[in-house]
Amino acid sequence: MVCQQDPLIRTVCELYYKISALETLSPCRDVNNLLTQLVRLCITPHPVDVSALCSAVQEIRSNLIRLCGEAEGLLEAHFSDLLASFNRPLDHLLLFPYYNNYLKLAQLEHRLLSHHLPSDRAPETVAFIGSGPLPLTSLVLASNHLPEAAFHNYDINPSANSRARRLVLPDTDLSRRVHFHTNDIMNVTAELGKYDVVFLAALVGMAEEEKARVIAHLSKHMAAGAIVMIRSAHGARAFLYPVVDPSDLRGFEFLSVYHPTDEVINSVIVARKTTGSIEDPTISGQVMIKKKLQPPLFAGKKCCEIKPFLVDLLNPYGDIAEGLAFGQKSS
Repeated sequence: MVCQQDPLIRTVCELYYKISALETLSPCRDVNNLLTQLVRLCITPHPVDVSALCSAVQEIRSNLIRLCGEAEGLLEAHFSDLLASFNRPLDHLLLFPYYNNYLKLAQLEHRLLSHHLPSDRAPETVAFIGSGPLPLTSLVLASNHLPEAAFHNYDINPSANSRARRLVLPDTDLSRRVHFHTNDIMNVTAELGKYDVVFLAALVGMAEEEKARVIAHLSKHMAAGAIVMIRSAHGARAFLYPVVDPSDLRGFEFLSVYHPTDEVINSVIVARKTTGSIEDPTISGQVMIKKKLQPPLFAGKKCCEIKPFLVDLLNPYGDIAEGLAFGQKSS
C-alpha cells in the first residue's frame, strides 16, 4: 500500500491537517495560501494511484475532497456576489482568479464534444449538473461555443441558483437561453431525456458510491444517443476531486477520457447513452476508446497519425494535446 513515506503524499497530509484546523474556509489569506500550495502540489506530474493508498490516507483524501469542495463553493459565492455588484456582471468575469482555466477547459470540452456528434448538428439542449453560484462552464459554452443552445443548470442549493441567476439576468441573450433549476438530480427523471448533452460536475457525488448512483440515474433517464461529459481526476489531482473509472459507466458507450498536464485540474470523460451493452474495450495510453455502434473518432487511424490529428483538433491550446497519450497500454 502506498502511504506517507511518499514525499508528495506526506506533504498532502500535512496540508490537510493545516486546512482542517482552519476556523473558516471562506476566502482569506490563510485559506488562499494553503489551498494554493495544495493545488500546485497536486498538479505536479506524479504517478500516484489513489486506489493503492493505505486506509488512513484514503480517509484523509476523502475528507480533503470535501474540504476543498466546501472552500470552492465559498470562493465561487464570494466572487458571484462581487460580480453581481456590477451593472453587467458578465463583462467582469476576469475578476475570478481561475477564469482562464475555465476558458481552456470549455474549449477542450467543446472540441471533444464536437468530434463525437454528427458534423451537421450542434447540440440544442445542454444540462449542467452541479452548476453552483458561478456557472462558468455554461456561461463560457453559451457565449463562445454554442450560441444557439439552451442551457439548463441544476443545483440542489437554492442560494447558489439565486446567485447564478443574478449574473445572467442583465444579459438579453443569455437570460433567454440559460436556465436554473433547484432540485436534487436524483429526483429529476423525464427532463433528463430532453437533453442532447449532460455535464456532470466533479463534486456531484463526492464518495464513490454516491457518484455511482448519480451515473446510474443518468443512464436510466437520459435519451439514447445523448452525450454525457463527466469530470474526474487523475494522479495526484485525485486528492482534490473524486475519480470516475470509465469502466464503471454501465449503460453508456465509453468514447474517450482526457487527462490534463497543465494547470487545468479536471479530467474529462466522454460517453454516449446506449440502448444496450458495449463490449471489447480498447485501451490506448491515457485515452481509452470503446468499439462503438458507429465508427469511433480514431477509427482507421494508425497510432502515429492520431497525435498530429489531436494537435489540430485542440488548437489554439496546443499544450492540451499533452494530456493525450497513445501506443502503450494504460496502467
